[in-house]
Amino acid sequence: MFRTTLAINGLIAILRGLHPEEAEAVGNALYAAGMRIIEVPLNSPQPLRSIEILRSTLPGDCLVGAGTVLSTQQVREVREAGGQVIVMPHCNVDVLRAAKALGLYLAPGVATPTEAFAALAAGADALKLFPAEQVGLSAMKAWLTVLPPGTALLPVGGITPDNMAAYLQAGATGFGLGSALYTPGLNPAEIGRRARTFIQARHAALG
Repeated sequence: MFRTTLAINGLIAILRGLHPEEAEAVGNALYAAGMRIIEVPLNSPQPLRSIEILRSTLPGDCLVGAGTVLSTQQVREVREAGGQVIVMPHCNVDVLRAAKALGLYLAPGVATPTEAFAALAAGADALKLFPAEQVGLSAMKAWLTVLPPGTALLPVGGITPDNMAAYLQAGATGFGLGSALYTPGLNPAEIGRRARTFIQARHAALG
């Protein structure tokens, strides 16, 4: 389901700093705009509660998960909160295996080919290219010459509607969207507007 859902528009909303009292309104705004994968980083206030709210209030075709997952214990907590996706800033094989054992979708962070191959071997559904600015377009192109065909690469970090086309032309599958999409306290209507701008920019870049 992860790859099918990702294929809708290739975008993951990263709601770092989300408060539980915002979760339903923000989630609804993103869903109405067309977003279908939403993550709440675990260094947000009461992230598990926000995940519970998002999962209970959004339709079933929207995947909800956690970002900045660092331990196997956190994987279990995310699953208990109803999370379906584990997003990491790094490639820790123990965390990946724990998530895989619980049937969760995996998008670990990788910054080298070695990490990329280790993540795929552990069952990653997509690779979070992080930080995208550091890895760069030329490195991403080189990776794609050796990674298995069809590997989903998702640049994260510094992504804006204006620079998406270059990454897509270099072979990116989609993107994780952070502060350019959401910041704590932002009006849900503005969040929805930003989401639509990103979706339109991706469609335009793909022709």
